Amino acid sequence: MSVRVRFAPSPTGYVHIGGLRTALYNYLFAKKNNGTYLMRIEDTDRTRYVEGALENLITAMEWSGVKHEEGPFIEAGEIVQRGAYGPYIQSERLDLYQKYIKQLIEDDKAYYCFCSKERLESVRGVQKAKGKITKYDGFCRGIDKEEAKKRVAAGQDHVVRLKLPPNKDIVFEDVVRGKVTVNTNDLDDQVLMKTDGFPTYHLAVIVDDHLMGITHIIRGEEWLPSTPKHVYLYEAFGWEAPKYVHLPNILNDERKKLSKRHGDVAVKDFRKKGYLPEGLINYVALVGWTPDDNEEIMSMDDLIEKFTLERVSNSSGVFDVKKLNWVNAHYIKALDLDDLTKKCLPYFVDGGVLQKNEVEEKYAWLKKITGIAQESMSYLAEITDYVNIFLGEKVTLEDDNAGEMLKLEHVPEMLKVLNRMVQENELTDEFLGKIFKNVQKETGNKGKNLYMPIRIALTGQNHGPDMKATMSILGKALIEKRINYSIENYC
Repeated sequence: MSVRVRFAPSPTGYVHIGGLRTALYNYLFAKKNNGTYLMRIEDTDRTRYVEGALENLITAMEWSGVKHEEGPFIEAGEIVQRGAYGPYIQSERLDLYQKYIKQLIEDDKAYYCFCSKERLESVRGVQKAKGKITKYDGFCRGIDKEEAKKRVAAGQDHVVRLKLPPNKDIVFEDVVRGKVTVNTNDLDDQVLMKTDGFPTYHLAVIVDDHLMGITHIIRGEEWLPSTPKHVYLYEAFGWEAPKYVHLPNILNDERKKLSKRHGDVAVKDFRKKGYLPEGLINYVALVGWTPDDNEEIMSMDDLIEKFTLERVSNSSGVFDVKKLNWVNAHYIKALDLDDLTKKCLPYFVDGGVLQKNEVEEKYAWLKKITGIAQESMSYLAEITDYVNIFLGEKVTLEDDNAGEMLKLEHVPEMLKVLNRMVQENELTDEFLGKIFKNVQKETGNKGKNLYMPIRIALTGQNHGPDMKATMSILGKALIEKRINYSIENYC
């Protein structure tokens, strides 16, 4: 049987890092096994639907490189669906769910429940007070089926519940968790069809996965408690259940479940900061899985080749931003300088370094700055941290130590010598490569007493990028103005 897997998000906001990892593992497993990876949208809970979320989902996955072969796509600004198993949006499949819920009722595997919200809350309150598991008490299980149908036909509010058999062990194998056994006495008669006629996740996911030929369910561990009921539903329909893989949670550095309260968790947040899709995907793959060879830098092709479900951890992984930065920096360093510069342009504009209409005129200057930053950047938004030292005629000292260096007796004369040499020559690579040696010859200053005051006078910083590149970017006019400013104000 050909492998078919799915990523089935709800359109309730943006793609969470946990969702990206789930999608990625499905994608890698499908590609490794020459199978099919599809996207299905689970939007039957209309109270949680967010306008525009579907478009955000598709865009985020397209950007990340985790591309589905079947499901919804954006073409010419419109949502279209492609594939032989559609619709791939659950709210467009309601007739199907009605058909299968009727089958369950006729087979005595489900029943109508007419309990009011108030009664259900009362039952749960009593159970909680007695320290019992809170679950439905089966009050409507005994209603005669024909009587129940008459009440439904009369318009009485109702839901449909799964009719679990008493004291039955439900057993299934999970690729990550191993053998799982749960007794039905510890489970609830789950609602399958809500009052509004929309199915719950528990019915829709079984029907859709079966009809779409899904062979492996790879999803987050939060669905593990529901899986026994899903396994029973497959049995109730007489269908073969797929293989289950429940992925561990992703935790933050405080070992709590990753959430918006603790900072960036959405793919859009990382994209906005300028993480490269290759870097983010590479790192996310490692949060809960390791290859046999323990390699850490891997392209998508490498991941596909090395990925196996058996190497997925059964314990939660910690999302380490420092490790993400290290991985992403690798991909930034590997970029062609022109390519990196173009990727950085929006950050130059958004950071107020230049206007959009100045980009072409100042591109060569921006490229030089990007070249200086390339070896140190972890994500693209950091490029603006490297720009400030090249802007303006004034020099702001970063600390008292910088000020003390400029107060040394020899500094004013040495700076004047440097400025004279700069103004008398073209700032070629050859000239700038020798300028410190030439200043040393004429003034006798060397080492820290030579390099540190010049760097501080020109940038205000004790440490920073290569001075040859720095002076090339500053240019003659700005070097002269900054030297004069430093002499007048700090020496």
